[in-house]
Amino acid sequence: MNNALSNPRILVVTPEITYLPMGMGDIVNGFSAKAGGLADVSAALINALFEQGADVHVALPDYRSVFASKVAPFMLKELNTIRHKIPGERIHLAEDRAFLNLQSVYSDYKAENARIALAFQREVINNIIPRIQPDLIHCNDWMTGLIPAMARTLGIPCLFTIHNIHTVKCPMSHIEAGGIDAASFWPHLFFEHTPSTYESARKYHPVDFLTSGISAAHFVNTVSPTFLDEILNGRHLFIKEQIRKELTNKVEAGCAAGILNAPDPSYDPQKDKTLICRYGPRDHVRAKQKNKRFLQEALGLVKDVRAPLFFWPSRLDAVQKGCRLMAQILHDVVSSFWSQKLQIVFVADGEFKEHFKKIVRVHNLVDRVAVCGFEERLSRLAYGAADFVLMPSLFEPCGLAQMIGAIYGALPVAHNTGGIHDTIRHLDIEKDEGNGFLFETHDAGGLFRAISQAMLFHNKIADFKRHQIERIMTQSAESFKHAVTASQYVGLYEKMLKRPLINTDASYPRGGDVNDRHSKIRQ
Repeated sequence: MNNALSNPRILVVTPEITYLPMGMGDIVNGFSAKAGGLADVSAALINALFEQGADVHVALPDYRSVFASKVAPFMLKELNTIRHKIPGERIHLAEDRAFLNLQSVYSDYKAENARIALAFQREVINNIIPRIQPDLIHCNDWMTGLIPAMARTLGIPCLFTIHNIHTVKCPMSHIEAGGIDAASFWPHLFFEHTPSTYESARKYHPVDFLTSGISAAHFVNTVSPTFLDEILNGRHLFIKEQIRKELTNKVEAGCAAGILNAPDPSYDPQKDKTLICRYGPRDHVRAKQKNKRFLQEALGLVKDVRAPLFFWPSRLDAVQKGCRLMAQILHDVVSSFWSQKLQIVFVADGEFKEHFKKIVRVHNLVDRVAVCGFEERLSRLAYGAADFVLMPSLFEPCGLAQMIGAIYGALPVAHNTGGIHDTIRHLDIEKDEGNGFLFETHDAGGLFRAISQAMLFHNKIADFKRHQIERIMTQSAESFKHAVTASQYVGLYEKMLKRPLINTDASYPRGGDVNDRHSKIRQ
């Protein structure tokens, strides 16, 4: 049990992280493994908790090859010795060859991802949790979906956050073959068909990772209030009925909420060192032009600071992000505004990347459209150069790009769904309100009309545009703060723990050392 004077110990279990705050361990700069927004949100939340003095720990897969690619060569030897550090370190790496040599967080093969998830959770369940003895466990997405069942068996409060609606299924025999003793918590797992006995569960009924996390967790949250409502109301047909039912049960029990994410504080055009020219709301015009000119030269686009620049920041998948809509109208959009030299820059990876490259080649749009793989510095520069951000998502659990774009003065052109609905309002120039351009019907025509509305705004008088963008940048910087998000998580932690997260009378800083704990997890 935790010492009554110490801060409650929080263990954040996440498959992705963008960075870790200084002070959590001897080396933190090398720990970066990002596939999407989950990495940014995890980093920002952990950083906010740590800065407040919370006793926060983080469990990550040991993506040794990914980590090594993020650090200078002279740090590699030191980084490879991190697993031998003292138990009191706050960074806890799960080791297994399943993810040791991966070049990215996830594999392109579904079966491989299941094996990675099992290896990660085995280490967390068998080694990290017994060593850390947390008072609360915060799990994130399907790769941590088995841990809430184990936590419930041990009586450890567990929060499960749904960032993306994705899951894998796996027979319990495979789970046990991977080194996880599922027999101790199998009644809390979710099976599509309820098994009558342990043996039938083990042999014949696959476990659904995401739904197990939802079902077993003490509390569940989505990363925007509207997306939770959309699931409960059955708006998205691709979401399985069992997920909707389990979330409905949590809501009815008062154990579910939507907590809107916010961008990391480093997304600030006044401080962002990746920009060629930094700026704030009042001096954004000339600075964005300088950033635009540099980006145009770097990517081989027509060099004209007056050319409208649209930025696509989201992964290029075939389902969620609206790639098909953009592919249908890409040529028409560029052609319709050819005289104004409309330009589109993609900075993203995914299966649709080659398709967009083919469209560019076939229609000879090389000086109007650039299709680039994801790279953090290039992505940030594009925010600083762009006039608009494209987000035609079919669904969006939260979305960060629309918020970052508004902060950088790149107005969102987006489908009105999920977290986009919670953060973007259609620009109404007569009422001097709104911060983007929304379309309701998810089809190519809706996206084209929204882009056309953005172009009408782009063609307004310069002083008029400057006023609107200054207002939007100012309001967005004030509204989209992770301090607000972190405070909601702190409130949720305290509700689950029934005690304050930060104890000002604690006898040692930040909850003390792991070695000060009892040797056994509470029974």
